[in-house]
This record gives sequence, C-alpha cells and structure tokens, in this order.
Amino acid sequence: MTSITDILHTMDYGPAPEDSAIVRDWLHRHEAGFGHFIDGAFTAPGESFAVTDPATGAVLAHVTQGSEADVDAAVTAARAAQPGWAALPGHDRARHLYALARHIQQHARFLAVLETLDSGKPIRESRDIDLPLVVRHVYHHAGWAEILADEFPGATPHGVCGQVIPWNFPLLMLAWKVAPALAAGNTVVLKPAEYTPLTALALAEIAREAGLPKGVLNIVTGDGATGAALTGHPGVDKVAFTGSTEVGRLIRRQTAGSGKALTLELGGKSPFLVFADADLDAAVEGVVDSIWFNQGQVCCAGSRILVAEAVAPRFTELLRRRMATLITGNPMEKSTDLGAIVHPVQLERIRALVDQGRAEGAQIHQGEAPEGCFYPPTLVTGVAPASVLSTEEIFGPVVTLTPFRTPEDAVALANNSRYGLAASVWSENVNLALDMAAKVKAGVVWINAANLFDAGAAFGGMRESGFGREGARAGMAAYLTHPAPKPKQPEAPPAPLEATPAQGLPVMAIDRTAKLYVGGKQARPDSGYSYAVTGAQGAVGLAPLGSRKDIRNAVEAAHAAKGWGAQTGHNRAQVLYYLAENLAARATEFEDRLRSFGQSGDSARTEVQTAIRRVFWYAAQADKFDGAVQSTKSAHVTLAMNEPLGVMGILCPTAQPLLGFVSLVLPAIAMGNRVVVVPSQTHPLAVTDLYQVMDTSDLPGGVVNIVTGERDVLAKTLADHDDVAAVWYFGTAAGAKAVETASAGNLKQTWTEDGAARGWTGAEGQGRLFLQRATQVKTVWVPYGE
Repeated sequence: MTSITDILHTMDYGPAPEDSAIVRDWLHRHEAGFGHFIDGAFTAPGESFAVTDPATGAVLAHVTQGSEADVDAAVTAARAAQPGWAALPGHDRARHLYALARHIQQHARFLAVLETLDSGKPIRESRDIDLPLVVRHVYHHAGWAEILADEFPGATPHGVCGQVIPWNFPLLMLAWKVAPALAAGNTVVLKPAEYTPLTALALAEIAREAGLPKGVLNIVTGDGATGAALTGHPGVDKVAFTGSTEVGRLIRRQTAGSGKALTLELGGKSPFLVFADADLDAAVEGVVDSIWFNQGQVCCAGSRILVAEAVAPRFTELLRRRMATLITGNPMEKSTDLGAIVHPVQLERIRALVDQGRAEGAQIHQGEAPEGCFYPPTLVTGVAPASVLSTEEIFGPVVTLTPFRTPEDAVALANNSRYGLAASVWSENVNLALDMAAKVKAGVVWINAANLFDAGAAFGGMRESGFGREGARAGMAAYLTHPAPKPKQPEAPPAPLEATPAQGLPVMAIDRTAKLYVGGKQARPDSGYSYAVTGAQGAVGLAPLGSRKDIRNAVEAAHAAKGWGAQTGHNRAQVLYYLAENLAARATEFEDRLRSFGQSGDSARTEVQTAIRRVFWYAAQADKFDGAVQSTKSAHVTLAMNEPLGVMGILCPTAQPLLGFVSLVLPAIAMGNRVVVVPSQTHPLAVTDLYQVMDTSDLPGGVVNIVTGERDVLAKTLADHDDVAAVWYFGTAAGAKAVETASAGNLKQTWTEDGAARGWTGAEGQGRLFLQRATQVKTVWVPYGE
C-alpha cells in the first residue's frame, strides 16, 4: 500500500473522475434529437447530424441541421421581439440578465460537465475558468443595461444581431456575445459551432427557466451553410463572428454594402516574449497557461516563444522538463492537464502542420498522449521565422521557440506576423516590459502573465486578427449605434474626369499649378496627366490625376512618418494649433478659392471659419481623448489605451471640399495616425492650397499626404493595400460596397457613408465618434498589488 511519505515524494495523484450521470440523463431525455430554439420554444428535430464526445468518439446527441427557412424563422422571431425588448427600461433588461446569471450559477456544474463532454477540454478548465467567466460576463452586462442611458446617451441598439461562435469556448463565446447584445436592447439569433452546440442548447433551456421573453434569444444549429445563411440574412442588422480569418474574409465580402455593423474576432499567432531578467520558472508556467491551456485551441495562445539568447538554453531545459510532467488524457479526470482535440479533422490538421515543419528541418520535442483524438504537448526548436510552424495558426498544443539578441530583435520577430491578437511579455524590468507592450502590434498584452480574461477588460485584435472589441466599455459600444444621418438625396457619382487640355482657364500672372503632396513635398503625378476643375463660370484650374503608383508612394511616405504617433498628445496639439492659426491668417484666400467654385460669399466664409474652429477643436482633443483603467477581478492594473490605427486612407465627399477634408483628416492625425487623402474629386484645389499652410505649421512630412484624382479608383487601391490599416470613404453606395469588399484582403477597418448625408457645418461634422473611429483599444494587463 502507498504511504503518505511515498505520496509526498512522488506527488502522484489517484484517480478523481468527474461524475457525468446527471448530464448523461439529460442527454438521454433528448435522445430523439434537438431542434432549434426559436421564439422561446424548441422546434421538432429535423434532418440532423451527430455530436460526439472527442475523448471517446461516442455519440452524445443528434442536433438539427439548420436550413435557410430555419434561419428566416429565427430572424423573424427576433425581429418581432426586438421593439418590445428595446423599449423596456434598462433596469428591466438588467433584472432579466441578473436572473439569467443566477440561473447559470445554479446549473454551473451541469454546464461544466456538458462542456467537457462536448468539447474535450479538461473538466478543471470548464469548471474553474469557463463557467465563472460566463457568469461574470452576464452579471457585468446586466450592470451595463442598468446604467446604459447614463453612460451611452443617445445610443440605440442595432436591432437583430446574428452571431456565429467557435468550438473552442462554446459557452464562454456565447456569453461574450449574447450578454452585451441583450443588455443594449438587441435581440439575438446565434449559431453555435457544429462540433459543440450542446451547451448553447442547454443555455436556451436555462434562459427559458429564468423567464427571458420569447424571441429575445434564438439558437439555430447547423454547419457553415447555416452560418452563411445567418450572416447574409437581410433581416440581420449586426453580425458578430469569432472564428478563422479565412471565414472572416468571406463574411466581410458577404456583408459589404449591406449596411450591417460587423465585428470580427479572428485568428492569432501570438508572441510570448521572455527577456533575460525574467523569472524563468514563472515564465514556464506562463507557457503552460498560454499554449497548453485548452489543448492550444485558443485564438490568443502564445504559440511563438521568443526568448533572450542568453537564457534560451536554460529556459528550453526548464520548459522540456515541465512538459514531461503534463498529463494528457481523459478530460473528465480532474488531474488531466490536456484533454482531447475537438474533432479528428482538427487532429489531422495539427499532425499535417507538424509533419511539414519537421520536413523543413525543425526539431520536434513531445510529451505523451494516449491513442485516440489526443495530441501531446509539443515544443518546436530550430525553427525559422518563415517556417509554416512560425507563421500559420496551428490551433493545437504546439509552440515554437526562437532566440533573440536585443529588444529590437524581439519586437521585429513579434510583429513578423499578419495577425495581431495578443502578446505576453516576461521581464522583471517594468520599463522594458511596458516599452514592449507599446511596440508590439496586438490588441491585448499581458505582462508577466498569460491568457487573463475578464468582462471588464476589452478583448480583440488588430490586422488580420479582426476588428471590434468584446468586454468592457468598448465591447458594449459595439452593440450600440448612433444612427448615421440619412441624405435627402444620395450623393451622385462625380462626372468623369477630362484629362485633355481645358478651355477658358483664367490667366494669372504666376502659374499656380497644383501638385500632389507626398512626404511633405509637392510631386507631379506618375500618370503625367492633369484634369480640369470647374466652377460656376467654367474651368478654374488644373488638378493632378493621381494613380495607383502615387498611392503607393504616399503610403510609403506615411509609414516613414511613424514618429508622429509616438509623440505626446500635447506635442501633436501644438502643431495642430499652429495649423489652425496659419489657416486663419489666410482665411480670405481660401474663401476666394471656394467662391471660384460657385459658392456664395456667405457660404464660403462659413465653410472656412467652421474649418478653422474644427482644427482648434481637434487640437484640443489631441491630449484629452484618453484611455481608462478597467476594473477587473484579478490583481492587475488593466489599461485600456486608445492607440492610433496607423496609416489610414481617407476619401472625401464632393461637397464642401475644404470642410469635408478638415473634418475627416483632423481627428485622424490628432490621434496619431498618418493619412493618405483623396480630396473632393470635383473641387480638390481647396485642399491643394493647404500645402503651404502645412509646410509652415511644423507638420512633419508624411503625416498628411494628398493624392487628387478619381475617387473610386483611388479608393479601391487604398482598400486593396495591405499596408493601409483603415479606410474612411464618404461617397456613393457603389463606392462604399467596393471599399468594404476590397478591405477583406487584410481585414482593415472601414467607415463608409453617403457623402451627402452628414451636415459638415453642424454638430454632425465633429465629435467623439470621429475620435473613436480613428483609434483602437489596446488592453495591457500590468501586475498590481500581488
């Protein structure tokens, strides 16, 4: 018999299986199959598919394959319920969500066991991580519902939200999306993942038990075709998707031009940076929490370890030693560290990628795993930055290790990815850690920690990891809207440009040939052509006809001006105040230019004076639109930093050529972005006259780049460009659809509106909305009080 002394020496654990009898009884009661949950009731089961236990391959249940008719019925029910739900006082919606949270708590063990059977994740993770976070999210958003009118004055719900969630965190992803949507007054149609629909269906029963009104929450099960029917349904006002980048691109193209709001939380290849002064033992545990949590099936898993060369051998030894102690096996066993891979299809993908990496020369180190749908914890060394294992999201318990020499090398390696979801930084030097947090391109950065989540902290990515945030104020704002103004008459497509010699140009003593403005210098267009700009009395001048190559040069110049975003808000404000002063000094000149286009004297004066005031307003905001310290449950200062997007493309409306330009460019550069701007296609000379104002206002070259020409042609080029982070387009409906479709290439953020909709001289022409659109939240978790 084993003695206590032996146990203390070996630290072996006896078996501690979780009892699944109650859950299996529930599944047995549904052995006829599950229908959809629509309008507060379950439909009769239809054509179905099997849902299996990944650990054993046994069939758990049969669920219905959703059809277009099923999706339509669910959207119809949600549409019918939405006005009444939105009309409830925030307090009443809050009470419904509080009730739902309490009922989830009462069924927490049931849901945890069901989640483990359905997904293969260890019961310890379902029980101790997922379910507490589910409850936390519902409670947190009940609080937002209570104070919504105070915190988001004037905001309204989108309407019906179509939500598609992945299989790695089935219930937690549901809570992340459903809770804020309902708190805001939206109704929901949700499609759970094909592999893991059971906890969503169980939650539907719990929601009904808790008294959630009919039609507010609807769940339709099925495969990708069901999801496509939902995201493309014309009755859906907002789409929220978490899943692969490839599917995210499809949804971006599918929804382009539809007017649907869209948030995407996509793939990742997150760096895990370990510096020479780090606590190596703690960092090793961080790796365990990061890549071997949930079998590595985590979008923000730290799958790329970057370790300082000086400690790389020691860290590798410690990591391999720790990996050897990990237990892979039965997810229902409480001592299991890694459970089952969700499905044999995913297991084969992991194996194929690792085999490809081995063929490329990588060295593969692995722990143990039983037969079946299991994969051992895997460490890959000797891997090149261009290897498939370094670049592709594996979505399994596989981590690469690459040494670096300097912090600059670390940043370069960390950002050598098309993704930008998360990062983890390990150093005892707080200055170094925070410097890395600022420089790494990721929506979430953990310092001396990994995979921390909380409803009070915004989560979401940059670049091809998607856009939008979930959790905290930013996540709540994603389910609210300030309705865009509607034009009395949509903006008409500008007339085709004529690049032939113009008749009747005014004779001037000095030629005022307009040029492009790129990198702080005037430049002739690569095309070699100019086009006539007309006014009330005919041609008033010539503007350069910009081309694809001019956009390329402008984007390169904007990237070279990256120091603008690193300046303090105060320093940017000083430049913008100077710009406003210089524009005011030349107000008469700009009024004359506007009058030459056919504007009245009063109209021209109003436009110029409003533009001057607007520059002052955004100069004032440069150091005042700040972030927040988010209230989270863990012992961290969790910072929400408003960061610039980077290089932005801006396409201006045709009317009010000076004010439209100022109203869009100033909020972007005030927040630290650099811009490539296409001014009013019909009257760009009001903007080309700004060259000298910018040159005399200490605005660094490359911060503002101006390319005149055919707006929709240049818009397509900017939307296609992989080094442009965002595009704002104010023009025609056809142009907006083209921009949104092309933006799917690198999943850049877009803001599209009818160019004639917004009253630029009034309140619609400026405000915090523009600043919010010009920034993205980076969440930084800093240890505090531990």
